[in-house]
Amino acid sequence: MASQSVNIYERLNMVAQDGDIERLYELIAEYPNILDHFDNVSFCETPLHVAAEKGKTHFAMELMTLKPSLALKLNVSGFSPMHFALQNNHIRIVRGFLAIDSSLVSIKGRGRITPLHYVAQLGNVELLSEFLFACPSSVEDLTIKCETAVHIAVKSHQFMAFKVLLGWVRRVNREEILDWKDEDGNTVFHIAASMNQTEVMKLLRSTVKCKRKTTFGPSMTLAGYLSREPSTTEELNKLLGLNSLSKTRHGSQESNDFRNAILVVAVLIVTATYQAGLSPPGGYWQDDYAPDSDNGHTAGQMTMSFNLALFFISATVLPSSHLYM
Repeated sequence: MASQSVNIYERLNMVAQDGDIERLYELIAEYPNILDHFDNVSFCETPLHVAAEKGKTHFAMELMTLKPSLALKLNVSGFSPMHFALQNNHIRIVRGFLAIDSSLVSIKGRGRITPLHYVAQLGNVELLSEFLFACPSSVEDLTIKCETAVHIAVKSHQFMAFKVLLGWVRRVNREEILDWKDEDGNTVFHIAASMNQTEVMKLLRSTVKCKRKTTFGPSMTLAGYLSREPSTTEELNKLLGLNSLSKTRHGSQESNDFRNAILVVAVLIVTATYQAGLSPPGGYWQDDYAPDSDNGHTAGQMTMSFNLALFFISATVLPSSHLYM
C-alpha cells in the first residue's frame, strides 16, 4: 500500500511538471482524495510548487482552483508556490495567483519574507504597484529582522522601488511606517544616511514639514519631525475622483479594468514622490452649480474633464518617471 501511495504522488509530480490538465483529472478520477493528502503534511513540496517552478500557468491556475489551500503550503525550505513563481520569474503565474487570492502578497516564507518584500528587493516596480494595490496592508508586513519593504528597498539600492513605496504610504496615510525600526534600531532614514543615499533622504524630507534635526545619531527618529501635511496624492485623488477607491485588503472592487486602475495608481504614487504640488490647467471651480443637466460642478472640482486630466498627468509624469521601462 505504501509503495502504491508513493507511485500515485510520483505520477502527480510528473503530471505537474508537464502541466497536463487532462492527466490531472484522470488521476483525480482514480483517486478522488489525492489532493487532500497535502493538507495533512505540515511542510511539503506540492504539485502547485512544481507547476509554479516549471512555469505551467494553466495547470497552476486549475490546481489552485481545485485546491486553494495548496497555495498556502510551504515546502521544507520555507517557500510557497508564489515564492517559487517569483524566484523563477514566471510573472503570468504570479498574476494568476494574485487574481485568485490577493492575500498571497502577504504570505510569509523563510525569514518571514513576503512576495512584496521580494519584489522590493528586486526593484520590480510594476509588480510592486500591483501587489500594493491588491493588498494594501502588505506594506506593514515585517521580516524576522523587523524590516519593512521600505527598509529592504533602501538596503538593496532600489531607488524606484523606494519611490513607489514612499508614494504608497503617503497615499494611504501611513507615513508612520517610515519611522518603524529594524532589529538594529534603524529607521529608513538611518539606513539611507548610513549608505549615503542622498536622493532617498531628500524624498523623505519632502514628506514632512520642514523641521530638520541638527544632529544625526542612533537615537534620532523621524517622529516629531514627520508632521502630517496634505500630500500631492490626496490632491490627485480628488482631481481624478479616486477618493472612493477601496483600501481594503483585497483592493478596489469598483474598477472594471484592473490594469487601467494599476496604471492610475502608478501615476499617483510616482507623482507623490515629488515635493511640488500639482495644479491642473484651468484650476478649480470656486462655487457649487447644480443645473438640471449633467453639467454641474462643485467648489474645489477641477474645471477640466476627467479624461483630459488623466491625459495631462500621464503625459507629464510617466515620461519622466520611466516606471515601466
